[in-house]
Amino acid sequence: MNSPQKSSPHQSVLLDEAVTALVGSQNGIYVDGTFGRGGHSSEILSQLDSDGLLLAIDRDQQAVDYGRDIFAGDSRIEIELSNFSNLKTLVLERNWQGKLSGVLLDLGVSSPQLDQAERGFSFQKAGPLDMRMSQHAGESAADWINRAEADEIADVLWSYGDERFSRRIARAILREREEEPIETTTRLAEIVRAAIPGFDPKKDAATRTFQAIRIFINDELGELKTLLADVLDLLAPGGRLVVISFHSLEDRLVKRFIREHSTPPKAHRDIPVQNEIHAPLKLKAIGKAHKASQSEMSANPRSRSAVMRVAERIGEIAA
Repeated sequence: MNSPQKSSPHQSVLLDEAVTALVGSQNGIYVDGTFGRGGHSSEILSQLDSDGLLLAIDRDQQAVDYGRDIFAGDSRIEIELSNFSNLKTLVLERNWQGKLSGVLLDLGVSSPQLDQAERGFSFQKAGPLDMRMSQHAGESAADWINRAEADEIADVLWSYGDERFSRRIARAILREREEEPIETTTRLAEIVRAAIPGFDPKKDAATRTFQAIRIFINDELGELKTLLADVLDLLAPGGRLVVISFHSLEDRLVKRFIREHSTPPKAHRDIPVQNEIHAPLKLKAIGKAHKASQSEMSANPRSRSAVMRVAERIGEIAA
């Protein structure tokens, strides 16, 4: 069954590799937790027959409206306006617990979000300092940057952006906001650039700060932790988890989660191996970390930092 296609400026990273790793059954139940502009969802649907089902999730209203338009009339797909951390609730509502054939996450910000100046994600475009993936929920980046103390700002820049000049930048932000609230992307970028000594022509000095604030404002790591905590009870035996990360913190969480549930604990030297008891393993790692090909990186620079990890649910699901 063919899926509707419409042109989109967004290029889905590792599209073929992710869907090939995810879809093992034409009549399975799948989840695309980060719908975006539907690249992965469209490819998943192209692999399903008339009995297959896909739940697509996004917290961005524009993405959901776009998806409901292009997939109107396709009864195999439901598109929910929600955070993927709410997957357990959405699955329970459908009585799908322990029945999912696969869950896909393509983390981070999408190209359409970066390209729209009014969303405030990009330091390269003049716009309001917003950065919320869900446009009308939670605190905007401007609200936070104009109220937070210097230590909190510095901690966010260091923890989520590895910004070694985090305290210098935080002090500069507090000085500047005393003169006038920081409301735009360009003003924040100028403050950050002025606070950092030296100049790296290969990377804008504001990159790490904007990345860190975006991750913090959208609680991106918290969202991922919640889904990982729930997903084992949602996948059917043989079901796949496929995660594409663009930040080392995200990838580290996924790598640790897969290793924790796919690797037996090391035997204690004082306990005979045959007598050692440990919880049954619940995952099997599928291959090693996968990165984009050189041709994809040339065509889509966003894919350069992408890391895909795949795991398969093993064992029986508790009733």
